[in-house]
Order: sequence, then C-alpha cells, then structure tokens
Amino acid sequence: MSRRSPLLLAVVAVATVLVPYLALGGASYEPTPVADPCVSREWRDPGGISAVLEQIALSTLDGAACDLRVSREELLLALRDEESLDEFAREHGITSEEAEEAVREGLERAIEDAEEAGGLSGFVAQLAARVAESVPPWLLLDALAELRL
Repeated sequence: MSRRSPLLLAVVAVATVLVPYLALGGASYEPTPVADPCVSREWRDPGGISAVLEQIALSTLDGAACDLRVSREELLLALRDEESLDEFAREHGITSEEAEEAVREGLERAIEDAEEAGGLSGFVAQLAARVAESVPPWLLLDALAELRL
C-alpha cells in the first residue's frame, strides 16, 4: 500500500458525498418561501379529532393572517401571549382588539369549514363558536395544542 492510498480513499469518500449533493441541487439551496395565507386551504377528509383540530388551527391562522396582511408564522408568534399580541398590534398600527377580532373571525370561518367537511357535528361546531367568542385567541391556541396531544 502506498502513501497516497489514504489520501486517494479520502478524496473518493468526499466525491461520493459531494457529487450527489450537487446533482440534487445542493449548491442552489434557497429557503422555502412563506406560504400565502390568502390561498384557500383545501379540507382533507378528517380522519380523527386530531386532524380536525390541526386543520381548524391552520385555517384560523390563515384567515386571520390574510385579513391582517401578515404571514401565518408572524401571527402565530404574536399569539403566544397577551404581551406578544400587544406588541404585534403596535408594530402593525392596529389595536389588540382588532387583532383578536381577526383571529375570532378566522376561527369562526374555520369552524364552519370543519362542519361543512364533516369534521365537526353541528352541536360541537356551535359549542366551539360560542367558546371562540369569549376566550382570548392565545388561550384558544394553547387549548387546541393540548387537545392534539
């Protein structure tokens, strides 16, 4: 075995990793663009309550983010707690109440969509709509996350 064998072996190992990486577009990596919240989300056949809750949460955020003209991700971060929502509202020149109302309206639409898709019964949809009217949005999202566990 020559002195160059380990070096040659290392070059082959690097090439084995590097060539497929470049062939699959690794050199032109760009982050995935943020989804447009105003694009309608198609409701899948809900397979269970977890899937329904996930779709309701995403649809709620989409609707509210579209109304507020922000990304769904930005709105979600604003809904961590009351202080975050207040800061978000100030940054966007709206009141906290306007932001909360956009989330409530998004939730009401999402509940209606879930009912129409057969994910929620009429009784559960009415109950959820009543809760949405009186509970702050950040608490609703916490509750949805807990129910999904």
